[in-house]
Amino acid sequence: MFDEDEVQPKSEYIIGQNLDVWSVGDLEDLILRLQAEIKRVKAERNRKRGDRSAAESLFKA
Repeated sequence: MFDEDEVQPKSEYIIGQNLDVWSVGDLEDLILRLQAEIKRVKAERNRKRGDRSAAESLFKA
């Protein structure tokens, strides 16, 4: 019997997930989503670095 879950990629990617059943188009979409997520994470990291730097400067005398 045909199991659709085995040939269709999940809508949510899990790091380390088997990508054998993903189509080229799905992989390209995944790459774009991961690049956007990396950008978002870097922006948050930079924001937190800025907050930390501002806090540290308050205590320097």
